[in-house]
Amino acid sequence: MRVVTVLCTLSLGMLACNQQPARQHNAYPDNIFTYMEGAQTRWSSPENINAEKGKGATANHGAKGHPYDSINSGASKVLLDVQGQGIINRIWITINDRSPEMLRSLKLEMYWDNETKPAVTAPLGDFFGVGLGRMATFENALFASPEGRSFLCYIPMPFRKAAKIVVTNESGKKLSHIFFDVNFQLLEHWDERFMYFHAYWHRDTATTVGKDFELLPAVKGKGRFLGVSIGVNANPAYNMTWWGEGEVKMFLDGDKDLPTLAGTGTEDYIGTAWSQGWFCNRYSGCLVDDWPNKQWAFYRFHIPDPVFFAQDCRVTIQQIGGDFKKNVLPIQQAGKAKLIPVTIGGDYAKSNLLFSKDSVVSLDDPSLPEGWTNFYRSDDVSATAYFYLATPSSNLPALQSSAIRTTQLRSKSEG
Repeated sequence: MRVVTVLCTLSLGMLACNQQPARQHNAYPDNIFTYMEGAQTRWSSPENINAEKGKGATANHGAKGHPYDSINSGASKVLLDVQGQGIINRIWITINDRSPEMLRSLKLEMYWDNETKPAVTAPLGDFFGVGLGRMATFENALFASPEGRSFLCYIPMPFRKAAKIVVTNESGKKLSHIFFDVNFQLLEHWDERFMYFHAYWHRDTATTVGKDFELLPAVKGKGRFLGVSIGVNANPAYNMTWWGEGEVKMFLDGDKDLPTLAGTGTEDYIGTAWSQGWFCNRYSGCLVDDWPNKQWAFYRFHIPDPVFFAQDCRVTIQQIGGDFKKNVLPIQQAGKAKLIPVTIGGDYAKSNLLFSKDSVVSLDDPSLPEGWTNFYRSDDVSATAYFYLATPSSNLPALQSSAIRTTQLRSKSEG
């Protein structure tokens, strides 16, 4: 009984504003041997859009008459549009064109409670956990692609009045096949502590040297930061130096210049150390580790370590790289890539802090020690932030254009 109680409480914690146990009739997901009174299970798919009762598989007398749809260039496909209250608990999609361009050109939007502004707005590929327009075979706590050919999401998504999911094809060509099903439950009861799921993607193709990249721009309201999927196209002008020394910072409930939560480095944030290679765990991983193409895609989900906020939240990652001084000095001297030295050596108890807001330190100064040198740099970074809010829409801006999403894609689809 103790194990069952803990599992139910953790699952509810993703939906509610606190971690107190919910009323039993609203526990989600409940243990597998308990009947949920009043819950109605529904699947929305091309064989039964919006999951109407008793109306599935009507085409071709039920003999697989409508398993997929197509989306013309510039058109949209509604995967779900229902009124009522419930919880989406699984989304599955596969498409015939899994090229980087298509994965970034398909815009996924989700609307709650008849809002006109989407709570979720992201490129389809990035939303499902792998950035940079690349496919991967993986499974973690929230997403999966069993053979690198499909997209699965298991994030619970409550809605009180209505739910709508739309995919828009902003590429220049027709998507001839999209298969999908959206699995949800209609509920009789609503727990006032339930929150609405949100996701926001954005990209900076050349981050400003010395300025942190915002994984989640400042969002207002009460909620929970669930986690992030990040993609990096490292700038080749920095040669083979390491890009991932930046620390993740979380500004919560009125924090201004300094955050309440601060990490120690990029690979540290996802639970590994001393650079990062490919790995896939439940709550963190690196699904693209491509040194030849200078590409990395990685994730961290705050499920066992919840990040709640009562007023506002902003999450950033420093754009800092590092290498030994002998490798960084020629880059600074060549002047082809801007960099600002931050630290040198490895003993932080000694005077090895170089960063100054007034001037840039020249690494050819003979008084400086040898050793590892961290420096601000500029790379192409994108991120999908996942979070819950007490409200069905947020103050965040619209998704960037398909031109920004698809420019300078280096990868080739593996699917």
